[in-house]
Amino acid sequence: MLEKLFQLTRFGTNPKTEILAGVTTYLTMAYIIFINPAMLADAGMDHGAVFVATCVAAAIGCFIMGLWANLPVALAPGMGLNAFFTYGVVLGMGHSWQTALAAVFFSGLIFIALSLFQVREWIINAIPATLKKAIAAGIGAFLALIALKNAGIVVDHPATLVSLGKLGDFGPGMALVGFFMIIALIQRNVPGAVMLSIFAVTLISLLAGQVEYTGVVSAPPSLAPTFMQMDLAAAFDLAMVSVIFAFLFVDLFDTSGTLIAVTQRAGLAEQDGKVPRLGRALLADSSATVAGAALGTSTTTSYIESASGVAAGGRTGLTAVTVGVLFLLSIFLAPLAGMIPAYATAGAIFYVSVLMMFTLKEVEWDDLTEAAPVAVVLLLTPLTFSIAHGVTLGFITYAGAKLLGGKAHELNTSVMVIAGLLLAKMIFVG
Repeated sequence: MLEKLFQLTRFGTNPKTEILAGVTTYLTMAYIIFINPAMLADAGMDHGAVFVATCVAAAIGCFIMGLWANLPVALAPGMGLNAFFTYGVVLGMGHSWQTALAAVFFSGLIFIALSLFQVREWIINAIPATLKKAIAAGIGAFLALIALKNAGIVVDHPATLVSLGKLGDFGPGMALVGFFMIIALIQRNVPGAVMLSIFAVTLISLLAGQVEYTGVVSAPPSLAPTFMQMDLAAAFDLAMVSVIFAFLFVDLFDTSGTLIAVTQRAGLAEQDGKVPRLGRALLADSSATVAGAALGTSTTTSYIESASGVAAGGRTGLTAVTVGVLFLLSIFLAPLAGMIPAYATAGAIFYVSVLMMFTLKEVEWDDLTEAAPVAVVLLLTPLTFSIAHGVTLGFITYAGAKLLGGKAHELNTSVMVIAGLLLAKMIFVG
C-alpha cells in the first residue's frame, strides 16, 4: 500500500527512512503548537481550542500534501502571519478575532481559486523579487519586536516610545537563556533544538516557582470556542481588503519559496527548476488554510523546516504524513502547552526572526531604487506593527522610486496597478 501511495522505490527510499525523516521534521517545527496558542490567546481566543486547532490544521495540511502532492513538505500555522493576526489585525486595527478568522478564510479561498485557474505563476512572477525579499525580512523584524516585547526586553517609554527592560529580571533573563541555547544546539546539529530550549526554560521556571505545574498529558480541550466562529459578513468591509491581501500574498510567497527550496534540496525539482506537482502542493496549502480558519487558527502554510526531514532522507509524501500523525498525537499535550510562559517562547520567536532576515544579503544595496523599498518594509512593518502596512508602503515606495529614479522600464503593469490601488486606499480609506 505504501509503495502504491508514495512510489518509494521510484524515489530511492523506504518506509523506515521516510518515517525517521518525518520525526526529524516534526521535532524542528513542533514549537508552533506552543507558540501559536499563546500568540492567538492575546487576541482573546481560547488557548485550549487554538492549541487543538493548530494541531489538527497542521495534520490536515500534512495529510493533503503527503497523500495528494506526494511531497516531503510539512505544514502548520505560519509564524509571522499569526503575529499579524493578533497584533496587527485584532489589537492594532481593532477588529474582532472572528473577523480576522474570516479574513484568513477568504484569503484561503482566493488562494484556491488562483491555484485552480493557474494564475498563481503570473502573480508570483509579477511581484518584483526585491519586494519578496523585503516582505520576508520585514516579517522577521516584526517577529523580533514581538519576541522582545513579550519577553520584557523591550518595554514602552513615555518619552522615547520604547526602551530597554530590566535584563536582570527573571522573564527577560530566561528569554535570553532560551535564545542562546537555541544557537548553541543548532550549531551542534541537535535535533529539536527549539523545542528543547522551550522545555528547558519552562523546567527552570517550574523549579524556580515561576510556573505552576498542571500536568503533561490529558484529553484534548474542546474546539467549540473557536470552531466555525468566523464573522464572514464583517470581512466584506472595505478596510479588510488590505488585510486579506496581506494574508494571501505573504502565504503565496512563503509557500512558493519553501516548495522551491525544499524540492531542490531533495533533488525532486524538475530540470527547469520547477516544483513537481506544484498545483497540488499549493492546493494543499490553501485548503489547509481554509480548514484552519474554520477550526480556529491563523493561516496554515508550508514550513521551511521540512528541509531538515529532507536532509534526513525524506523524499516522498510519507514524510509529510508522518508529521501529520505526530501533530494529531500532540493534541493530548494541552496541559504542557498551557504551562509554557511567554518568555520561554520568546527566544524561539526571535530565532525564527533571525532566519527570516537572510534575504537581506541578496538586496542590491548600491541601487537606491532597490534599497529604498526594502528599507521601508523592513523598518515600517515592525514600527507600524502591521504586515499589511509594511507591504502597502513597500509597493508604493517601489513604484515611486522606479518612476522618479528613471527606471520606469523596470516596472510592470501589475505592480503599477497594485501600487496605485494601495495608494488610493491609504488616501481615501486609511
